Amino acid sequence: MSETTRYIGLITAPGYPNEIGARLREELPSLLEYYVKEEIDWKIDYIEDPLIGGGAESKEILEATKKKKEEKEWDYAICLTDIPLFIEKRMIVAEANEDENISLISMPSFGSTLMIRRLRESIMQLVNEMYYGSSDEARERSAERIESKRSKHKDVDIDDSKNLMTNKFFGWLSPIKREAPDDREEDYMDVRFTVGRGGSISIRLMGGMVRANRPWNMFPAFLKILTIAFATGSYALVFPTLWLLSEHYTILRMCLLTIFSVIAMTLWIILIHRLWERKRDQSNDYTRKLYNATTFLTLLITVCIYYVMLFCLFLVGVFVFIPMGMLEEQLTSDPGLINYFYIAWIAASVSTVIGALGTALEDEDVVLNATYGYRQRQRHEQLKKKKENEEDEDKEKESLSK
Repeated sequence: MSETTRYIGLITAPGYPNEIGARLREELPSLLEYYVKEEIDWKIDYIEDPLIGGGAESKEILEATKKKKEEKEWDYAICLTDIPLFIEKRMIVAEANEDENISLISMPSFGSTLMIRRLRESIMQLVNEMYYGSSDEARERSAERIESKRSKHKDVDIDDSKNLMTNKFFGWLSPIKREAPDDREEDYMDVRFTVGRGGSISIRLMGGMVRANRPWNMFPAFLKILTIAFATGSYALVFPTLWLLSEHYTILRMCLLTIFSVIAMTLWIILIHRLWERKRDQSNDYTRKLYNATTFLTLLITVCIYYVMLFCLFLVGVFVFIPMGMLEEQLTSDPGLINYFYIAWIAASVSTVIGALGTALEDEDVVLNATYGYRQRQRHEQLKKKKENEEDEDKEKESLSK
């Protein structure tokens, strides 16, 4: 390996973090040359590891990151975890250990917007911390270098060697605090970036967790329900009951019916697939509520996508099944295109309640994997099996050596 070459390993959880890791692999080398050191040829590698987020504490994740770094012989290792991490009343955004050259980033702490930009800036800052050090003297040396390179590179504008991100709005809304303990009580890390836990932070955190769940990827599991609901509603379209309702329903009533049908379907899916976290599943009350709120919002978004698609199907169906002449015979007022719109709207709401409730999703694993509690339990089980296998291998080696 060349002395001027440094290898950085990005360890990501399966799914969305993995997609981000693939993109950052192409963008980071030139940015690191600009922000850390030009004379070094930065090489980026990334791997997917479903067990890397098995621990609920940052220390466990850093220890797993260290093992993976030693195994792959990287110079630096950064874990991009999809698990929210906390310490006391603060939310952990990132941590780094400059002696071991390992760090972690909790992606949900960034929220649901500007994810790539925040990750780029955070990774560059963490590498800078690990390369130059986290002491005040090291930060001053790094600041002098940044000051000598005032030109902007692409859409990154980092002008402070101690800040994790430069976004002024989020810096004002939820300032990130840099912690570098001098007493070394926590010897597994040299610098930590945290945000005080509060209402706005919880909303931002849920946004990041919902994005990590990728609700749009759950839609294929709804195809069975979509088929049943459309078949049920299409049969009802040929009867004049929905036609008459379209004439007498107000916009308010239509909206309330939509809200009721969407929420009812969301709650039904949570109940039938047992997605709600209980106290015995998650002892931490705040984390349990956070997981449940994220599950509800993830499914709500998916159900809304389903509802819009169902409405579009019915909108086509009403023009195919209902001639204008028959509509005129049934309604007291002169019908128009707005009546077709209302009929499709009512059909989507009614068929959602009648056709979907009582029907389980076609692919349950897709839904379960979109919930944090289930993913964590799966990771814990996999970690347990891995440790048992390692213990069995060690015992077998000992028996062979005797």
